[in-house]
Amino acid sequence: MPWSRTRRPRSSRARRAAKRSRPSLLQPIAAGLVSVITGFASSFVLVIAGLQAVGASPEQASSGLLALSVLTGVCCIALALRFRIPISFAWSTPGAALLVAASATTGDFRAAVGAFLICGLLIVLCGLWPALGRAITSIPRSLAGAMLAGILFPICVAPITAAVEVPWLALPVIGVWLLLFRLAPRWAVPAAMLTAVIAILVSAGTGWLDQAHVAPSLQFVVPSFDPLVIVGLGLPLFIVTMAGQNVPGFAVMSTFGYSVPPRAALVTSGAATAVGSFFGGHALNLAAITAAIMAGPDAHPDRSKRWIASFTAGIAWVVLGLGAGVATALIGAAPPVLITAVAGLALLGALVTAVGNALEEPTQRIPAIATFLVTASGVSIVGIGSAFWGLVVGAVIMLWAAFPWRGRRATGEPAKP
Repeated sequence: MPWSRTRRPRSSRARRAAKRSRPSLLQPIAAGLVSVITGFASSFVLVIAGLQAVGASPEQASSGLLALSVLTGVCCIALALRFRIPISFAWSTPGAALLVAASATTGDFRAAVGAFLICGLLIVLCGLWPALGRAITSIPRSLAGAMLAGILFPICVAPITAAVEVPWLALPVIGVWLLLFRLAPRWAVPAAMLTAVIAILVSAGTGWLDQAHVAPSLQFVVPSFDPLVIVGLGLPLFIVTMAGQNVPGFAVMSTFGYSVPPRAALVTSGAATAVGSFFGGHALNLAAITAAIMAGPDAHPDRSKRWIASFTAGIAWVVLGLGAGVATALIGAAPPVLITAVAGLALLGALVTAVGNALEEPTQRIPAIATFLVTASGVSIVGIGSAFWGLVVGAVIMLWAAFPWRGRRATGEPAKP
């Protein structure tokens, strides 16, 4: 065959260029690692603070963080392998914020664990009984957003308080967050957390390591079931986890063209929550913000390869969980207001979203504001926390405003349709 009719072999330079242009599996692996580092660094301080707010000892808080991390990793690995989609899980960040706000509800960690267990069983029930899931998601978006905003508001005020009380520690953290919020928003909170760690190490030295239990260990907690704690903590935790995390998680995946099987996702996360509760963990759910990192085109141009990002994230969750003891000991050496301040910076975006949802419908703004004010007040009535009462007050005002008083005659007879 004449040489002119044959294809010329590629030069070595062309082969190297073609190889470089071919997407590498390192791309989804990197996406998975970035998502976990971002998610863990952004909110682990809030998880520890929340568990301790409802009565956990430092050892129990460390156990809870370890259980949440390992179970999150197991869920990511199992469902990514099963469905070959970038389905991912995380602990409930709004739920952790709720624990901080519900400190007046209970100081008995066993009762809090009972509420966590009930929350997990309700999530499982949502997966097995779709009608319950629809009922929870039918709560007016304005009230759900207002309740979440009321939970987050006191935490998001903490950076201001910290800047006044411990300016030498808080101002560098806030400054780093502001700088990267402008230049690299994704890394703003992790960088702020790193700055806080450096500030804690400088101020506290290394003495905290000598007295701390830094080795990873699980502590079994026997739950107790207090009806008031279940109503004041367990039900609000269930609602904010479903409305604030699971529903957005399904929406994010749908945006990138993935259909997440609801039964598998809810039963898996609910069962993991129930198991984790015995070791101090509060709640697991579908990831939302970090899911976009793994499900988007930046993870891999080929949609069928993006599940590798979630699988990698699962492994990273387990590895990071092994450092729960060190993380808890470090947080214990810091001024509490500084820890809450870092959590507040991490939750500013969630607060903006919640406020937007609360005020989106003009006719529901008064009930939403009432829900927000009652929830943010932190009041506890008959042992039931403010998140529950906020929803009750908002619902009553909404029903009162919707009642057709104007359609009734002066005689009290009902108006004709």
